[in-house]
Amino acid sequence: MIIRFKPGLRAAELDRIKNKIADFLPGAVLADGRGFISVRTRRPELLGERLALIENLPGVQKTELSLEETCPRTLAAPPPELAGIFKKNAAKKFILIAGPCAIEDEASYLAAAVRLKAAGANALRAALFKPRTSPYSFQGLGGKGFSIIKKAKRRTGLAAVTEATSETQLADISRFCDVIQLGARNMRNYELLKAAAAFGRPVLLKRAPGATLKEWLLSAEYLIKYGNENIILCERGDSFSKPDPRGLDLKMIQRAVKAAALPVIADPSHAAGDRDLVPAQALAAVRAGADGLMIETALDPGTAIMDGRQTLTLTAFAKLLKEIRKLRSL
Repeated sequence: MIIRFKPGLRAAELDRIKNKIADFLPGAVLADGRGFISVRTRRPELLGERLALIENLPGVQKTELSLEETCPRTLAAPPPELAGIFKKNAAKKFILIAGPCAIEDEASYLAAAVRLKAAGANALRAALFKPRTSPYSFQGLGGKGFSIIKKAKRRTGLAAVTEATSETQLADISRFCDVIQLGARNMRNYELLKAAAAFGRPVLLKRAPGATLKEWLLSAEYLIKYGNENIILCERGDSFSKPDPRGLDLKMIQRAVKAAALPVIADPSHAAGDRDLVPAQALAAVRAGADGLMIETALDPGTAIMDGRQTLTLTAFAKLLKEIRKLRSL
């Protein structure tokens, strides 16, 4: 941690600050700089607990914490145990989650699920609850769709990845599905993060538009602190910002892969917003080192109630997988 001081601080005032910091952080090592001191401690969890006390000290201008100090559990966490979910060693093999944005009807979803497995998907998008900007938009089938997920899993043997938008949905999702997805809108929903961690299912955590790497990993830190290390990070781009620059943040993918042992996948469908742009975004993510992809795919995207414009046909999906196989083992 770096502690920066207000200009003109006297030596006696600086000594008082150092003494207080020594009280707040027992065993910490302090080193002087020009206008600041650096603090090293073997108990990074104390930094979060005592940070406000340090910042309140007279003469302190601001504090700066490193990623290691902010997210100690996330950076130290081992690769998650996902082999039983994706039927492979997910830390070494590619995670490929595919399906429509939301389950809209039983017949088309089951037909698509069977063909997606044949094409090479190792998990299904299985959304029943959708957060929508307009209250009049389709919000998903809700709980009545769990029977469809059950049939899809039985027919394909694939894992189901289902988004939770409320704490009240978690019990049923964890009962019928394999991975709890927390969408970009809920990356900062800290009570939902705590609750999701308690159910023990792997959690797919999307980065919120505009969120920094530190903010994204802090949300993962919540999951780990409250008992769940089985986390998949998902980059979905910053296309909520204005002006609207479509596309994945490839540097963010690289930084996340380097920072932690957690798998990092990408959602090129939401990043692109246009099915014609999805393949290029997907391949760019693979080249950037992504451990997997989540791709919206349906039998007939033109009739989809949700996100049809960014949803691939099954033919386009199969073609994309051929290109991915040239880069990675699926």
